[in-house]
Amino acid sequence: MRHVVILGATGSIGVSTLSVLAEHPDKFSVLALTANNNVELLYQQCLMVRPAFAAMQDAIAAKQLAQRLQAAGINTEVLSGAEGLIALASHPQADIVMAAIVGAAGLLPTLAAVEQGKTVLLANKEALVMTGELFMQKVATHGARLLPIDSEHNAIFQCLPAHLQQQCYKADLSAQGIARLLLTGSGGPFLQRPLDSFKQISVAEAVAHPNWNMGQKISVDSATMMNKGLEFIEARWLFNCPAAAIQVVIHPQSIIHSMVQYTDGSVLAQLGQPDMRTPIAHALAYPERISSPVAALDFFNLPAFSFSAPEPERYPNLYLAIAACSAGQGATTALNAANEVAVAAFLAQQLSFTGIHRVNESCLNRFLGYHAQSLDDILALDAEARAFAKQQLRVLS
Repeated sequence: MRHVVILGATGSIGVSTLSVLAEHPDKFSVLALTANNNVELLYQQCLMVRPAFAAMQDAIAAKQLAQRLQAAGINTEVLSGAEGLIALASHPQADIVMAAIVGAAGLLPTLAAVEQGKTVLLANKEALVMTGELFMQKVATHGARLLPIDSEHNAIFQCLPAHLQQQCYKADLSAQGIARLLLTGSGGPFLQRPLDSFKQISVAEAVAHPNWNMGQKISVDSATMMNKGLEFIEARWLFNCPAAAIQVVIHPQSIIHSMVQYTDGSVLAQLGQPDMRTPIAHALAYPERISSPVAALDFFNLPAFSFSAPEPERYPNLYLAIAACSAGQGATTALNAANEVAVAAFLAQQLSFTGIHRVNESCLNRFLGYHAQSLDDILALDAEARAFAKQQLRVLS
């Protein structure tokens, strides 16, 4: 029996994780659930799985949750704030920590789990985008096991030889016969939309992903392909791979989740339904396999596969992220901060869809030469970049 902590239980990854865990009550128990401020959903989840602990980032929401659980006779202990999340991520009884808090807010709890040597299921790509080298050094120092949940990185992980899976973050892939990592992406909802209409893209259009069911922020990132850019940076650190050996491939059907190209000409691909419960089940049970509630592929009824290169004019945010990856840690930290500010402004209808790129580009240019090595440096740069991005919002409004 392995005890699981879910950071970000009310988000799409958290909900999917609970769905997989419900299939295997003999193998896993839920030790703790955390959320930001969604009291109603976390309350319902606590009723369902009866965790020993829960935590909410928002203190008022935590108090409301505690009152409701007490009234229902549920003995779940409720913590609050960043300290509560960190305490549960590093709890002595936790075996597996699902790191599914979206954005920079998930960094410190995820690092806390790593520093306690937990098995960390990483769905929070921003943690690696913000702190790449530092994060991976902590994984090695503390003996944590890091398993990727993003479908693309999970696919690459599955396509690596077993001995490389154990040390992919420090192995020399080229010396192991690997030529290139191929990150696939659907192209989002605007793959065929005329470029001259992008300024008129609405929030409702941007969050309507054609294949995946995701939260609003990730859906917008998918529409701009910044999500793929962040995944590009994440792949660089997860697999100790130079930017030149990573290629993004548009695959609108979202059945091939990514590929590994070998020097002998072979290409290994991982296929599956566009459903996050598949990589979640893989990581929860690794190195074994368990069932998930996802339907098997029916190869006689699949659409024809197609592939293309991402157009720079259509996806400028993707190419900003690739440039930041080559520029270093300071650039990726600043770009991630700017993008979180810009996407939040777009979702609040304070910025146009094309304005997201303008904010991101101006922020990347402003901090391109910055170096951030310690955690304090990174957090200070993150705050400075957010402040600059908010200034740019006023300029563009």
